[in-house]
Amino acid sequence: EQAKAFGLSMKGKSGQVNHFITVGEAIHFGESTLTSLHVPGHSPGSLVFYSEESNLAITGDTLFAGSIGRTDLWAGNQEILLAAIRNKLLTLPDSTIIYPGHGPESSIREEKLENPYI
Repeated sequence: EQAKAFGLSMKGKSGQVNHFITVGEAIHFGESTLTSLHVPGHSPGSLVFYSEESNLAITGDTLFAGSIGRTDLWAGNQEILLAAIRNKLLTLPDSTIIYPGHGPESSIREEKLENPYI
């Protein structure tokens, strides 16, 4: 559907979804576990994947080193994103390493101290 919204056509069949990730779901692979955190604002369904055991969060397009995700796209909302970052991400241990969807890694501590959007 998103491709159509941007005037793009899709060839072939799209994959069939057989499982939706729920908020707080533990996702196991190998010897690792990630927990899904709902961090809306960049998009309504934005998820961050957190590993307490590995002390890392895959933040995608929600939180970047020195920045935050765009909120000018469909259903984006800066107020909601900032509240979600404060309530869901900045409550993680300061030593948590973040891996954003773009750019360098950072840490929760670094973003608390240096991120001008927070």
